[in-house]
Amino acid sequence: MSQNLISLNLSDADFAEIDAALGVLEAKLAGLPDLDADERRGLTRMGDKSEAFCRQTLVVLSQNPQVIPPTLDLAEAERDLLNLDALRRRSSRLRQLLGRVDDAETALGSDVMSASLEGYALLKVLGKGSGLESLRQAISARFARSPRATAVAAVAANAR
Repeated sequence: MSQNLISLNLSDADFAEIDAALGVLEAKLAGLPDLDADERRGLTRMGDKSEAFCRQTLVVLSQNPQVIPPTLDLAEAERDLLNLDALRRRSSRLRQLLGRVDDAETALGSDVMSASLEGYALLKVLGKGSGLESLRQAISARFARSPRATAVAAVAANAR
């Protein structure tokens, strides 16, 4: 029996709306930084344990403005914290949605692969007498062993 993990029924209009929504997200979030690996490594991180410390420190500083040097922009730090909270709510939703999209891609690919393998097996059995043998051989390249795989198998066999 054929595998059918998913039947996706999105129309061209649905995909156009999705693309438009993604365009809005990209436009609204265009100001977000795109850090490279070196920049990420060099950043001071705020982990779960540090977050409570940061929140408490900002509260204490706001209650005691006389201790804040001019080089520390408390208002900017408070805006950063508010924006962090707001962005997290959205990123959580986006991660959940992206996880479902990834699962859908995996399921669709698996359904296609399963149907193709089933069809290929049919071609192997039924295609010999119906003029399909040359077409089956052309698509059989997926199952051809690479020279490296053969060499690795030979080395493994000799090691025994």
